Amino acid sequence: MPTLTKRTVACSWLAATALSALAALPAAAQQPPIKVGFMTVRSGALAAGGKQMEQGMEYCLAERNGMMGGRKVELITVDTAGQPATTKTRAQELVERERVNAIIGPLAAFEALAIDDYIRQVGVPVISPSAAAEDLTQRKQNPWFVRAVGTSAQANHALGEYAAKDLKLKRVVTIGDDFAFGHEATAGFQRAFEDNGGKVVQKLWPPLNVADYGSYISQIRTDVDAVYAAFAGGNGLRFLQQYAEYGAPVKVIAQMTTVDEGILKSMGKEAVGVISSGWYTATQDVPGNKEFAAGIRAKYGADPGYYTAGAYAACAFLDAAVKAVDGKVEDKQALMKALRSVKLEKGPYGEVTLDEYGNPIMNVTIRKTEEKDGRLQNVVIKTYPKVTQFWIYDPKAFLADPVYSRDYPPAKNLGQ
Repeated sequence: MPTLTKRTVACSWLAATALSALAALPAAAQQPPIKVGFMTVRSGALAAGGKQMEQGMEYCLAERNGMMGGRKVELITVDTAGQPATTKTRAQELVERERVNAIIGPLAAFEALAIDDYIRQVGVPVISPSAAAEDLTQRKQNPWFVRAVGTSAQANHALGEYAAKDLKLKRVVTIGDDFAFGHEATAGFQRAFEDNGGKVVQKLWPPLNVADYGSYISQIRTDVDAVYAAFAGGNGLRFLQQYAEYGAPVKVIAQMTTVDEGILKSMGKEAVGVISSGWYTATQDVPGNKEFAAGIRAKYGADPGYYTAGAYAACAFLDAAVKAVDGKVEDKQALMKALRSVKLEKGPYGEVTLDEYGNPIMNVTIRKTEEKDGRLQNVVIKTYPKVTQFWIYDPKAFLADPVYSRDYPPAKNLGQ
């Protein structure tokens, strides 16, 4: 039998003391941090949106003291530069090198499409804070993907109906960014507008990074009731400024990011009177938004917009899911199941739930840009409650049709 020395007793006592001290530590101190990959854009046409996303994410984590489900959060931020190839590379780095437990991002629809196959392959939960590519929650549903914003078309269905029924518009020109988001947003507007008796008589597609809109603005027909504009990032600002320089011959109705709060602060009279639709504006009266908007204004000196609210909501979605699995994020299947069951009672959108495809059901508001309290604001003039990605259409019939695109639904009234 081995002899028990004083040194052995001392070491045993120290080990026992250390274990007791470790057991007394909070659970968060014993567990590694939750690693969250965050994909943003810091250069190019979409950089303005990327900056707002970073503010929304920062604000959400600060509100939670950098914790989710009793564990610290390690945020790993990468810049996709708004390029599909770079987005895929950054996703691979987050998954294979950083070993993230979840990803929030990317920003653009075409970026989300670029990493779709890879995310399916590796099975990492992804929460979209702004990328609204239709088919990721429709015909090609990704089981590892949920959205904290609506689809590209979701709010534009409502605007199409409003334009025809409430504004009594008959003939409209559309102009939008020539990429998936612009195509799908315009398609949703066109479908609902024409289903309610309107006609889209001209469609224009400037490239995403076009330097000057003059050649496109000069083509806009003036014998119409309005021009519908669908722009992302800072493009709405440049379009409206240049459109005003051409005399703004017809009224503008717009997709939400065209006059988003993130760029509205840089606009002037050219934005006043623009009617838009969306699921977020800083002025909407829903549970939790007053506090959120005031907090963002106090911290960053400007109203929150689409991208700010989207990143905040994505962070809140993840927080709710982490709590639902008691912080056990290593179980990816359980975390993903919890994400698809998320229901928030308050926040930028107020109450929000997800449909069976992982897409939010939210109120959509019709807003008018006005100068109020010394700044431009999108003032709510009508609310469509609990709008789904399928609008009033039967989901099965909707999904049997092609995905919205530059050419679908077909524009049967061009030239009229």
